[in-house]
Amino acid sequence: MQQAKQKLSAENPNNNLQEGRIKATFYTDPLCCWSWAIDSHWKKLLQNYGDRISYEYVMGGMIPSWDSYSDPLNSVSKPIQMGPVWMHASAVTQVKMHHTIWAFNPPSSSYPPSLAVKTVGLQSQKASEQYLYIIRKALMNDGLNISQENILLTLAEQVTADDFNIDTFKDDWKANRGLEPFREDLKKTKYHDIGRFPTVTFHNSIGKGTMIIGFRPYEILEQAFLQAESPMK
Repeated sequence: MQQAKQKLSAENPNNNLQEGRIKATFYTDPLCCWSWAIDSHWKKLLQNYGDRISYEYVMGGMIPSWDSYSDPLNSVSKPIQMGPVWMHASAVTQVKMHHTIWAFNPPSSSYPPSLAVKTVGLQSQKASEQYLYIIRKALMNDGLNISQENILLTLAEQVTADDFNIDTFKDDWKANRGLEPFREDLKKTKYHDIGRFPTVTFHNSIGKGTMIIGFRPYEILEQAFLQAESPMK
């Protein structure tokens, strides 16, 4: 969901931060339309500065269930009300979004796709990142309900990362081995008081950083990265 602003963040850098690199944390959710819209900007940043960034994705658990979800900012508490939000996001960003899914086959929760992403991530970050893109594209472009297990398992067959094995994923999924990593993501999101998605934080090795909340143009994303990097030079 969108809340566009930029601010300094006091979050400490990751202890495993590679020397000289900026640590980026991308807080997101598979059902977040604004995260889908910013994806091309994020990938452009990685393409341009990937040798200077270490990054991770954190699944924030935007919609546990519709019984508990409420977004007062956008007046959304029912699936049908999410459609206009996606229509608006699509119009603003010129990114395709299959908004009618919220009227005809609404996802019941963002927890299953988030859990699936973390389960794929047990094998590699590359596979997890690829899978996140695959399920988002299936949702946004094709209107597939990615809260359904059969859809998630079928889409995993499209992952082409060399270090990914579909049978291992299915075994891990059945055994619920991705649950603990997902719980850690939820704890991290809550601890750092992340309330909107996407949120991207950039931190350098001395703990200084910037935070971007909501969809922003590429130039703002780049500026936030360079601002975090500048005290190191």
